[in-house]
Amino acid sequence: MAKYRKRPIVIDAIQWTGFNLKEIQDFAKGFREITESKHFKNRLAIKTLEGTMTAKIDDWIVKGVEGEFYPIKNDIFKKIYEAV
Repeated sequence: MAKYRKRPIVIDAIQWTGFNLKEIQDFAKGFREITESKHFKNRLAIKTLEGTMTAKIDDWIVKGVEGEFYPIKNDIFKKIYEAV
Protein backbone atom coordinates (compact mmCIF):
# COMPACT_ATOMS: atom_id res chain seq x y z
CA MET A 1 0.00 0.00 0.00
CA ALA A 2 1.30 3.46 -0.91
CA LYS A 3 1.18 6.52 1.32
CA TYR A 4 -0.26 9.85 0.20
CA ARG A 5 -0.09 13.41 1.51
CA LYS A 6 -2.77 16.05 0.98
CA ARG A 7 -1.65 18.62 -1.56
CA PRO A 8 -1.08 22.10 -0.17
CA ILE A 9 -3.91 24.25 -1.47
CA VAL A 10 -5.18 27.66 -0.43
CA ILE A 11 -8.90 27.80 0.36
CA ASP A 12 -11.36 30.58 1.15
CA ALA A 13 -13.28 30.19 4.41
CA ILE A 14 -15.45 32.13 6.83
CA GLN A 15 -16.49 31.26 10.38
CA TRP A 16 -20.20 31.09 11.32
CA THR A 17 -20.84 33.25 14.40
CA GLY A 18 -24.61 33.00 14.47
CA PHE A 19 -24.87 36.65 13.47
CA ASN A 20 -23.14 36.83 10.08
CA LEU A 21 -25.52 35.11 7.64
CA LYS A 22 -25.40 38.08 5.23
CA GLU A 23 -21.60 38.05 5.29
CA ILE A 24 -21.55 34.31 4.58
CA GLN A 25 -24.05 34.71 1.74
CA ASP A 26 -21.89 37.53 0.31
CA PHE A 27 -18.86 35.23 0.65
CA ALA A 28 -20.76 32.56 -1.30
CA LYS A 29 -21.55 35.15 -4.01
CA GLY A 30 -25.15 34.29 -4.69
CA PHE A 31 -24.89 30.57 -3.93
CA ARG A 32 -28.47 30.16 -2.74
CA GLU A 33 -27.99 26.86 -0.99
CA ILE A 34 -26.74 28.36 2.31
CA THR A 35 -29.72 29.25 4.48
CA GLU A 36 -30.71 29.39 8.11
CA SER A 37 -31.90 26.00 9.31
CA LYS A 38 -35.67 25.75 9.63
CA HIS A 39 -35.34 23.06 12.31
CA PHE A 40 -32.48 24.27 14.52
CA LYS A 41 -31.80 27.76 15.89
CA ASN A 42 -28.39 29.31 15.10
CA ARG A 43 -27.52 26.71 12.48
CA LEU A 44 -27.00 26.93 8.74
CA ALA A 45 -28.25 24.41 6.20
CA ILE A 46 -25.77 23.98 3.35
CA LYS A 47 -26.48 21.90 0.27
CA THR A 48 -23.25 20.09 -0.56
CA LEU A 49 -22.23 17.50 -3.13
CA GLU A 50 -22.96 14.85 -0.45
CA GLY A 51 -26.38 16.26 0.54
CA THR A 52 -27.52 18.90 3.01
CA MET A 53 -25.14 19.46 5.93
CA THR A 54 -25.66 21.59 9.04
CA ALA A 55 -23.17 24.17 10.34
CA LYS A 56 -23.22 25.07 14.04
CA ILE A 57 -21.86 28.27 15.56
CA ASP A 58 -18.01 28.32 15.33
CA ASP A 59 -17.96 25.96 12.33
CA TRP A 60 -16.19 27.18 9.22
CA ILE A 61 -17.80 27.45 5.79
CA VAL A 62 -15.20 26.45 3.20
CA LYS A 63 -15.20 26.99 -0.53
CA GLY A 64 -13.77 23.86 -2.14
CA VAL A 65 -11.53 23.59 -5.18
CA GLU A 66 -14.54 22.94 -7.45
CA GLY A 67 -16.43 26.01 -6.14
CA GLU A 68 -18.59 23.96 -3.76
CA PHE A 69 -19.29 24.98 -0.15
CA TYR A 70 -19.30 22.82 2.95
CA PRO A 71 -18.96 23.17 6.74
CA ILE A 72 -16.00 22.02 8.83
CA LYS A 73 -15.95 21.83 12.63
CA ASN A 74 -13.68 24.44 14.23
CA ASP A 75 -11.30 21.92 15.87
CA ILE A 76 -10.85 19.97 12.62
CA PHE A 77 -10.37 23.21 10.64
CA LYS A 78 -7.56 24.28 12.98
CA LYS A 79 -5.81 20.91 12.54
CA ILE A 80 -5.96 21.05 8.74
CA TYR A 81 -5.57 24.74 7.83
CA GLU A 82 -3.40 27.67 8.81
CA ALA A 83 -3.72 31.33 7.89
CA VAL A 84 -1.70 32.56 4.91
